[in-house]
Amino acid sequence: MAVNTEAYQSIKQELDAKQVTLVAVSKIKPVEDILKLYELGQRDFGENYVQELVDKQAQLPKDIRWHFIGHLQSNKVKYIAPFVHLIHGVDSFKLLKEINKEAAKNNRVIDVLLQVHIAQEETKFGLDEEELKTIYNKNSDGLHELKNVRICGFMGMASFSDDLEKVRGELRSLKSLFDWYADVPIANSQFSILSMGMSGDYKIAIEEGSNMVRIGSLLFGARI
Repeated sequence: MAVNTEAYQSIKQELDAKQVTLVAVSKIKPVEDILKLYELGQRDFGENYVQELVDKQAQLPKDIRWHFIGHLQSNKVKYIAPFVHLIHGVDSFKLLKEINKEAAKNNRVIDVLLQVHIAQEETKFGLDEEELKTIYNKNSDGLHELKNVRICGFMGMASFSDDLEKVRGELRSLKSLFDWYADVPIANSQFSILSMGMSGDYKIAIEEGSNMVRIGSLLFGARI
């Protein structure tokens, strides 16, 4: 399936009206497909794999804002640190420290989101509420030292389920956490982004307070 330009324009219009940022998830898709959306005005693209992101960034226009939305290993941070716009999936203080180190080497402040585990599926990565508290309480002194990262909010993925009330409840719980932490003065934090919602549940996510959605298959077709 080719890029669905009609779906893109419809979704983009819908999201712009609600002041929601669209991250077009372009993993495993060729640069030609990305360029088609770029030519329509899309600038935020999300990738899951470090090497694929590095390869695409080298080939595509430099004003693209690249979002890393996959599970990021500490030893791979250095490859994307020079250019990444936003890292969505930070799930440990160790990873935060590594991003800070590589950002400093590149004279940058890298924006990140903490990934919070809200789904009832064990396969999803992310911090639970106790781990969040640990990052902000036990590591509070350490956070002050991380001058080259800025925590901009939370990212989460609801369960892959036909039970829409279950999905809604999970998304609502993340919004509650986001609101609570947004009101707490925390070093190197500037809460403004709640990234939740994908092709199957983005409408519910927006209803529950998301201001950034990650959509792939509706725009690029299903991945084989």
